Formats: sequence, structure tokens, C-alpha cells
Amino acid sequence: MTSAPRKPHRQKNERQHPLAGLGGRTTKPRAGGADLRQRRFCERYQRIRTIAADIISQHSGLPAARVADLFCNESGYQTPKLDTRAAIIEDDKILLVQERDCRWALPGGWVDVNCSVRENITKEVKEEAGLDVVAERILALHDWHQHNGSTSAWHICKIFIQCRVLGGAFQPNNETLASGWFRADALPPLASEKNNAAQIALCFTAARDPQWQPPFD
Repeated sequence: MTSAPRKPHRQKNERQHPLAGLGGRTTKPRAGGADLRQRRFCERYQRIRTIAADIISQHSGLPAARVADLFCNESGYQTPKLDTRAAIIEDDKILLVQERDCRWALPGGWVDVNCSVRENITKEVKEEAGLDVVAERILALHDWHQHNGSTSAWHICKIFIQCRVLGGAFQPNNETLASGWFRADALPPLASEKNNAAQIALCFTAARDPQWQPPFD
């Protein structure tokens, strides 16, 4: 009497099929099943993307349709948005602009497509504060989620740039209500999602130090 052949043991270095543990088959697909495997992978990734969009919507307060439009149509690699802020200090006072909600912030904004960081900060200062400036050096590169603590559908990096005024004056515009100069110990209510008191204090400290090394975190 002959016994049934024993099933071969899985070798320790044998790799599992990529679908193992994901609800798919754990055995090696038959030849010609490449299209089926690809379709299954696509279905799973599309489902993961939908779940991720729902999570972002709940966390940020943005409508799900808006989140889907922002992220789920992106075919490339998702990257952070870049925000620039100008640190302009004269006579131990820093320039702030008043936002439409009456809070105050360093002049700045999103870096436009096809616009360098230097070009962008000089443009933003002109638009929001009416001043012509020269961007001189970077004071800090901050991760927005670590330093500003607000919820957002985007991951944001902030660049603080020391600028020197060449001329100009505040002009009425559709972005800001006013501009003003403030001492470090007499700051007005701040738009903390754009810059907080610690970041402004950092700008004061950096501006006094010609050997300043920009932190990046």
C-alpha cells in the first residue's frame, strides 16, 4: 500500500504572493492571469484612495467632493504646498498686515507655479503691504503641522525669509486691510495658522544674528 504524496513545505525564503493578506488568493495565479491581478490591485488602491479622501474630509471639514477633486484626480506623486512669509524688521519692530478677518500676519502666501521663492515673496509683499523689498536670506523652514497645529487637507511647508525695504507704502487691496509695525512684546491678535508668536520671536532673534543658521523641521 502506497501512501499519498506529502505536500511540499514552504521554504523560509519563499515569498508570498502580493495578494496574500489582502483578501485575495494566496496561491500563485495561473499563467495568463496578469490582467486579472492588475485589475484587482487597481480596485484595492482605488478603494484605499476613497477611504483616505473620506478621512481627510472628516478631519479637515472640507466636503468629500472637494477633497476628491483636490486629491483623487492627481495622477502624480502627492507633494506639500509651499508657503512663504516675509520677516521685515526695522527699528526693532516687525511688519505685519491685517487680514480680512482682522487678525494679523507676516506678508506672504502660496508659491505660485513657475515662480521662484524669491520672486514669490517680493510679489506677495508688494500685493499685501505695498512695499518693494529685496529678499536677503532664509530664516527658517517649518513643517506647518508641527508648528502651527491647525487641521488642513494639505501638508504645508513654510519658509520665513528676511527682507529689506526699498520703498513703497501700503495701498488698499482685496487681500489685506492695513499694515503696521509691532514690537515683539506688543503683538496684535495673530492669524496663528499663518504665523504664531513663537515664529515671530524666531524672526526677531534671527534678524539680530548675522551667523544665524536656519532651522528646518
